[in-house]
Amino acid sequence: MSDCTDDQLAGSDSSIESGIGTAAANGGPASAPAEMSHEQLAEARTYGRWQLGLDLTDSALDLTYLGLFAMLAAVPIDHWLSGFLTTVSWRLLALYGIMMGLHECVSFPLAYFSGYVIEHRFALSRQSLGQWVARHFKRFSLAVAFGAVMVFALYALFWFVGPWWWLAAAIGFFVVSIVLGQLAPVLILPFFYKIERLDSPELSGRFAQLAAESGLSIEGVYRMVLSDETAKANAMLAGLGRTRRVLLGDTLLDGFTPDEIQVVFAHEVGHHVFRHIPKLMALGFFYSLAGFWLCDRVLAMWIGTDVYDPRQMPVYALPMLMFVLGIFSLVMGPLQNVASRRFERQCDRFALVRTGLREAYISAFRKLSILNKDDPDPPRLAVFLFHSHPPIGERIAMAQE
Repeated sequence: MSDCTDDQLAGSDSSIESGIGTAAANGGPASAPAEMSHEQLAEARTYGRWQLGLDLTDSALDLTYLGLFAMLAAVPIDHWLSGFLTTVSWRLLALYGIMMGLHECVSFPLAYFSGYVIEHRFALSRQSLGQWVARHFKRFSLAVAFGAVMVFALYALFWFVGPWWWLAAAIGFFVVSIVLGQLAPVLILPFFYKIERLDSPELSGRFAQLAAESGLSIEGVYRMVLSDETAKANAMLAGLGRTRRVLLGDTLLDGFTPDEIQVVFAHEVGHHVFRHIPKLMALGFFYSLAGFWLCDRVLAMWIGTDVYDPRQMPVYALPMLMFVLGIFSLVMGPLQNVASRRFERQCDRFALVRTGLREAYISAFRKLSILNKDDPDPPRLAVFLFHSHPPIGERIAMAQE
């Protein structure tokens, strides 16, 4: 949805649990916590196991659904649609709508269990059932609308570019990522969260000095209201060019000390200093180039190399295209996470050197591990497959060196 390079402060989850919010409600941020107790660690590991199992189940469910739909349902549904939708464009969008609608029916129980039941079981969500359902379908509707535009644009490349569609698609993906990077903080995120300019002279002064020393040009620092629906917190460097800004969750601002918030802000500044956003976008271009080329080769073999012509791409090929991209993303995801974790380590070290607030850094991540029930030393499989950030235990150990 955006090019935010630090949408997760800790491990595979950016959240900070509500215990710090309780301290803030009593008059200020929580004091620096000690390491996890045995009970806290056991609960964090249980939550981590649930997350890993649900993430694996979700990936398996998505690929199984797409594979079955592509091989068993796509052709007969396309044939049925052709009986009353003679325009190829409308038939394409109808097939896409049916595919996404059925997928939502299949995946909704898992989404409800992972996003509502588990989050409430571990006291990490403040949403009522009605609020969660409304937010879920709001995101689903936006994703379907955006996906429909992308599907139509992709088929337009098939029809008008022909054999080189995969190169044109990669270039188009790169352009879209730039546009979304600019629009995300001003149009997309405000669609889901209340965002207001930060009103804190003390923090603003610290941020301004740190940004100036680092050569960072940002439009502003904003407070993002998360507390209405979650006990988690987030911080991110979002936007490109004139829309580049830092977003800090209200749960972060209310529950952390000024020193801890400054370290978090310095981490975000590090992404600018090391030019991580352009690097990730460049990696995304080559990633999409390889993925679309692979799709071209698979579609040629599936349709038949002797009759394969992208200008005559059948509507029923769409699910197979998405199935191949899904497999490619599953394989390449861990490699992307390796690069992301490297970038995060760079920013952690930058924040420590730039601010000198080592104890505040350690305190902040101890709060993350305790209050967010985040396993400081998760299983290597979970880190390899799903974590875009280093484990909290590793980050604290680095700061203590």
